[in-house]
Amino acid sequence: MDLSNHRYRVSLQWTGNRGTGTSSYRGYGRDHIVRAAGLPDLAGTADPVFHGDKDRWNPEQLLLTALMQCHMLSYLHVAVNHGVLVTEYTDDAEAILHVNRDGSGEMTSATLRPTVTISDPDQSELARRLHADASKLCFIARSVNFPVHHQPSVRTAQGAR
Repeated sequence: MDLSNHRYRVSLQWTGNRGTGTSSYRGYGRDHIVRAAGLPDLAGTADPVFHGDKDRWNPEQLLLTALMQCHMLSYLHVAVNHGVLVTEYTDDAEAILHVNRDGSGEMTSATLRPTVTISDPDQSELARRLHADASKLCFIARSVNFPVHHQPSVRTAQGAR
């Protein structure tokens, strides 16, 4: 078994045919289902500005979600390695999508705003610095072609720092 390469399989099924297929730009739905073995289906669509359904996940949100998840998991890993006891972790992130005149577009940046609660107030500065280590380890952040910024905050029993 090669431990340096991992495969991920996901299936997608478009469910937006309203009876006439792609006969016109506004004539079809952007709805789709994303599937992976053993997991619940994920209802996807386009961003509402691109004629998607506001009640479904869009690719831009999913990309940002992947960045947040990867950073969190990498952070928890480096926290363990440095003896930092994390008791809570939340993040409120934002990404910017630039749409070009020709209709193409790209994410131009993402900003993660993780708030980490730790048990030892003396480790607050270390806990804050560990976000840089986590960023270096995060597979997703290393794979995107736009900057991923971090605005971390650390909390202890004494409050935010």
